[in-house]
Amino acid sequence: MLKKLVIIIKGIGFASLSLALVIGIFVGGFFFGSKSTTTPFSNGSAEVSALTAADLKPFWKTWSIIDEKFVAATSSEPTTDTDRVYGAIEGMVNALNDPYTVFLPPQDNESFSETIRGNFQGVGMEVGKKNGFLVVIAPLKDTPAEAAGIKPGDVIARIEDKSTVDMSVDEAIDLIRGEKGTSVNLTLVREGEDTPITVSVVRDTIAIPTIDYEERSDGIFIISLYSFTSNVEVEFRKAIRAFIASDSNQLVLDLRGNPGGYLDAAVDIASWFLPKNKVIVREDFGSNKEEKVFTANSANAGMFNENLKMVVLVDEGSASASEIVAGALQEHGVATVVGRTTYGKGSVQELIKITNDTSLKVTIARWLTPNGVSISDGGLTPDVDVLITKDDAEAGIDTQFNKAIEILKRN
Repeated sequence: MLKKLVIIIKGIGFASLSLALVIGIFVGGFFFGSKSTTTPFSNGSAEVSALTAADLKPFWKTWSIIDEKFVAATSSEPTTDTDRVYGAIEGMVNALNDPYTVFLPPQDNESFSETIRGNFQGVGMEVGKKNGFLVVIAPLKDTPAEAAGIKPGDVIARIEDKSTVDMSVDEAIDLIRGEKGTSVNLTLVREGEDTPITVSVVRDTIAIPTIDYEERSDGIFIISLYSFTSNVEVEFRKAIRAFIASDSNQLVLDLRGNPGGYLDAAVDIASWFLPKNKVIVREDFGSNKEEKVFTANSANAGMFNENLKMVVLVDEGSASASEIVAGALQEHGVATVVGRTTYGKGSVQELIKITNDTSLKVTIARWLTPNGVSISDGGLTPDVDVLITKDDAEAGIDTQFNKAIEILKRN
């Protein structure tokens, strides 16, 4: 598949694509690893002393040469000292080769602050980088992106007339976002399609969806969880109460296309189905640092017993907190996981204020399943792999959901 994509992309003007780590961020929204606040950097001696180990003479020599000799080749607006400082910070951050770690200058920082407040104007999808390609992780439910037929795994080859070669996720977001009622043209490369697809998406105000639930006529209860937002615990509690009131012991938890969200929410939701003190996820902070273990310790832990029959649905658009929940329930034998291998977004970012109008989003840890498997290393593999073919999709046949129902009825 990767080879085929390279061939197709070269055919529409792409240059060589370097490998990149996986990154997940909303076109108009970003989900953190937890709800905790962060402490801004200070100007204290700790930061200054840390610099003594690095030889900064080349940096200052370069700065001086630019001051002395540089003449702009065009009559464009001159670069300020602040611009150069921010450029230097961005270069330092880029040297880490971690697309999760990003410096946010004033304009990007303001846009970022707007999106994490919950509503934003855009197309309503999460994009990231995987194997060097700018890809769609998942379109959100009931958004312009979903209505336009955009699918998880679509490679975004062009935004308007601009190639996405070497484009960062944040650059892509800036181009895709815009005022409600305006449109953006995207050129997509999709598995199973021989030629690129061009879609025009009309931007709108996006409210991040949370949850739907229902009891089927055959007694099977369905909870569809679309994101792990700050209010999801309250909404999930309503769904669980409805499930308990139904007297059903058969549950489908649908996490397909769920790009994740808050770690706290994932731990709370997984706790409903696990005995007290069972490990849900581990946070690995690197060598010589103690890992942090999150367990089922809420008042809801152990709510269900072995009579519960449960299937979790996942796909390529299930990421982050979705993978935490699915991985925990899978490894503890609580649920059968059905669908496709998940996205593989298993790292934790912290947002740290650098100045009054800039921030650094920095990777601080990796998420591991209860058995110590790194989620970022290829995602989670379902117990039952089910592909929805192009013919199935066009016919409106959800083979993954049908397999989940089959498993529950068989058991």
